[in-house]
Order: sequence, then C-alpha cells, then structure tokens
Amino acid sequence: MQNNAKLKALFIAGFGPIVRDTGESRKLYRDVLGIAFQEEADGYLHTEAFRGAKSFALWPLSQAAQSCFGKDSWPKDIPAPQAWLEFDVESVEKATAVLESGGYRMLVKNKKEPWGQIVSRFISPEGLLVGITFTPSMREQSRHTIHKVRSGRSRVLLHHLRSRGSRHPEFVVFPHQHRF
Repeated sequence: MQNNAKLKALFIAGFGPIVRDTGESRKLYRDVLGIAFQEEADGYLHTEAFRGAKSFALWPLSQAAQSCFGKDSWPKDIPAPQAWLEFDVESVEKATAVLESGGYRMLVKNKKEPWGQIVSRFISPEGLLVGITFTPSMREQSRHTIHKVRSGRSRVLLHHLRSRGSRHPEFVVFPHQHRF
C-alpha cells in the first residue's frame, strides 16, 4: 500500500474521555476498572503508566475549553468533544499548516503549554478533540542512544537511557563481540 501522507504522526501522546461529571468518570475508570491515576490539584486525573498510550487522562470539559479558548466553558457554536486524542509530530507548525490547507479549523495553533508541550487542536469529523503536539518530556522518556567505548582491553556498548525528568542519564553496559 502506497503512503502519500503529508505529515507523519510519531506516536500517540495521549488519549482519554472528556468528562462532564468527574465523580462518575472517576468511579468507572478508577474504582471499577482499577486504573491508578495521579490527581493534580485541579482534579485532573492522569496516568503515564497505562500500557498502550503515553498518557491516559480524564480531562474535564472545562479544562479542555480553558486550553483551547482561554475560558472555562465550551462555546455553544462548536460541538463539545467526547474524547481527546493527541499525536506527537516532528513539527507542530508544519503539521498545523498542512491541516489548515486541508480545510481543518484550528481551535488553537502552536500554543506552548506550561509543561513545555506545543499543541494545535481541532475537532475531527468524528467529534474528537485532536491535538497535534510536540511533547519534549515524552521524547526524552523514549530516547535511547548507543555509545561504543573501549575500556582497557575490553569493548563494551553503553546503552544511554534518559529517564523522564532526569538530569542524570543511566548507562547499561553490554559486552560487545564485534569490532568497532
């Protein structure tokens, strides 16, 4: 199958329902399904430990409206989304331009969030709040670099893992059988 895509989504940065009744949603996802969330001071429930997504969160509609429009209520003239989905891309600016040229109406463009994420958002044909993002903390979490070094008479590979939020990289030493 030929791929003629104009942009490339690198990974799903996050997904979750947009909730209107936080108590009921908390009951289903945390109490019934057993998902262990971290809770922020504003009631935002999220986890980065749920397999299958970099982040899964119950995002209150008021907070989604604040992120997109700078106010706590969703505009009456735009259908309220049922869920949110974010795709990390190489360049939010370029992806935004491609989407706009394809007729998608951006609700917010190239916005830098307090945690460093850059995002543009629009409503998909299915009614999802879709974000095109660049999320530095998620990229650092999955960055692996292999270093070849000589240590005395032995050769080793150092596998450099940078943990999320860590200023100090971790190294794992692997014996190396080949010449380099």
